[in-house]
Amino acid sequence: MTTVLKHRLFWPSLILVVMLGINAFTSQQFVTIQDGHLFGTLIDILRGSAPLILVALGMTLVIATGGIDLSVGSVMAISGAVACLLISDLGDQNAVGSVLLIIGVAIAVSLVLGLWNGALVAVVGIQPIIATLILMVAGRGVAQLITDGQIINVRSDPYSTLASGFFLTMPVAFLIAAGAVALTVLLTRKTALGLLLESVGGSPTASRLAGIGARRITIMVYVVLGGFAGLAGLIASADIKSADSISAGNLIELDAILAVVIGGTALIGGRFSIIGTVLGAIIIQTLRVTVVAVGIPPEANLLFKSVVVVALCLSQSPDFRAKVFGRFKSRPAVEKVGVPA
Repeated sequence: MTTVLKHRLFWPSLILVVMLGINAFTSQQFVTIQDGHLFGTLIDILRGSAPLILVALGMTLVIATGGIDLSVGSVMAISGAVACLLISDLGDQNAVGSVLLIIGVAIAVSLVLGLWNGALVAVVGIQPIIATLILMVAGRGVAQLITDGQIINVRSDPYSTLASGFFLTMPVAFLIAAGAVALTVLLTRKTALGLLLESVGGSPTASRLAGIGARRITIMVYVVLGGFAGLAGLIASADIKSADSISAGNLIELDAILAVVIGGTALIGGRFSIIGTVLGAIIIQTLRVTVVAVGIPPEANLLFKSVVVVALCLSQSPDFRAKVFGRFKSRPAVEKVGVPA
């Protein structure tokens, strides 16, 4: 039991179970089956967490190498803008082949944006927070140029399937995120890639001296994050059937970093947890739903979210737990020793 309590994911898991219990008690339909598909609050949480899972997944790999990416929200906006602009120009927006091709183009653009960030960090040598801040600001402007500052609406059923479709009773959006998680776990835990990421994050100089291509790995993780952010942008725009270059992916980079931290990944690099990141992303989405379910005023949502996140981070700190719980441990009696004359 002591080992379980000391596990870094125990308290986040407990918080998630408590919040799901609250939703199960307050919602009229927590999980139900309609027309052969699963519906309810739990399914809404899984579907709504898909974009954040994708972004946080790529962010985990970047942070594992000692980097950071603040531009993921802008990449999401650009991806959604490109897709909706091209789909709106189609004669038949329900043409599956054309929509799939456009999705591929949008993801390719996102990969190029990730390559840009990776090149600035690994080749030019700019600090990651500054390099990605450039695209964070400029990318939002690029998305507005693509949409001409307007909201582009689309009426494409194949495109909407990304967010609202179901397959094997489960939301397509969550299945896409689950597939990305499974592939990432396979590549980082069943091959040497995970050790290479941790070595680069632990010490880039030592990694280069050991013959590891630190620059190539750094560029690779930014490209992967760009692709995941682009896919998340497609799901987000498909959910509202439009491209909103201003609000799309707004501040999602902060939620992604929070999910990574909740999952136990070290922000200084060198250690990461994919499963922990997924758990953190679902916790953040569940928190949003729970805040509404318990009737907390909208103006207090961000404050409530901050309190929960701080509590989670403190619960994962071994030093904090030692100081708090150490006070309740009985101290052994100290034998008084007389001073010799």
